[in-house]
Amino acid sequence: MPRPIQAVIDSEAVRYNLARVKERVSPSRVWAVVKADAYGHGIERIFPALAQVEGIALLDFSEAVKVRELGWQKPVLLLEGFFQPEDLSLIDRYQLSTSVHSEWQIKAIEEASFIQPLNVYLKLNSGMNRLGFSPAAYLNALQRLTVLPQVGTITLMSHFADADLTAGIHKQMSRIALFSSLNLPQCLANSAAAMWEPDTRADEVRCGIILYGVSPSGNSADIAEFGLKPVMTLRSEIIAVHDIEAGETVGYGSRFTAAAPMRIATIACGYADGYPRHAPDGTPVWIAGQRCPLAGRISMDMLTVDITRCPEADIGTPVELWGANLPADDVAQYAGTIGYELLTALARRVPVSTAG
Repeated sequence: MPRPIQAVIDSEAVRYNLARVKERVSPSRVWAVVKADAYGHGIERIFPALAQVEGIALLDFSEAVKVRELGWQKPVLLLEGFFQPEDLSLIDRYQLSTSVHSEWQIKAIEEASFIQPLNVYLKLNSGMNRLGFSPAAYLNALQRLTVLPQVGTITLMSHFADADLTAGIHKQMSRIALFSSLNLPQCLANSAAAMWEPDTRADEVRCGIILYGVSPSGNSADIAEFGLKPVMTLRSEIIAVHDIEAGETVGYGSRFTAAAPMRIATIACGYADGYPRHAPDGTPVWIAGQRCPLAGRISMDMLTVDITRCPEADIGTPVELWGANLPADDVAQYAGTIGYELLTALARRVPVSTAG
């Protein structure tokens, strides 16, 4: 028998979340962001649930080819654009749209020939200082692209640094507003902005983490009002139980010391499965209908949990590391990270099944 750890991907939850998002952002068109292999869920597993989106956005050419081979006929957007001039032949072959954020990319487009018009998402650096043309350089970039016969539509694209924080989007929006007279289609909002900042929705929104039922802010309470469903559940089983006395220690480095007699469960899940090694004592694990606290350092293949107050738990009892009963955001907060990282860090050795 294999180890009892398993990730379950609920494709119906993706479909449900997408419907809630579309209700929220209507009439804006929705790009489903499936970068990093659909945030660790597997593009092919969630693909059937994406039929109602207007386009799929991603990073890698291999992912773009995959969605085309799966039968996707609607737009596909390369969020980071292309990385070499030679990539433009693949963009043309697979009829991809691309972000353009650097002068060398414009030069490459000027020198290339295309069978199909190239739809461009011209990136404005509105203040995140990661990708895009500065406000001072944006008009020149636009003018160079506008005169090219090989270029089709041009959409103003930007990205918000603080849409999930109190600082918000206002400073960046003031810079974007400088170009409103151009009457370009706009694609501005990520998940956080799309859900919480109506002024950013414009023509198109790019929704990623929210489709997977995880909060853009890292706080599960922030999305409770939307009634979204977690798509990934990571589960395993208790494989050993130990009764220990006060003063005994648990795990590597003897990090955890029992303050009283305790029952300790060993669970088949460790950092080689994608569980965060730095998770502290007290991080919740869902066992027999309640949260039980982590006790001891995470091992490569196992972790240990205090089940003293869960007498019904025993060897073979199912365990949820995150998912339907325990939001990934809650686990991530204890571990000092975000739900995005937990999902995308799921290890290849973990068996994955699909529900829904």
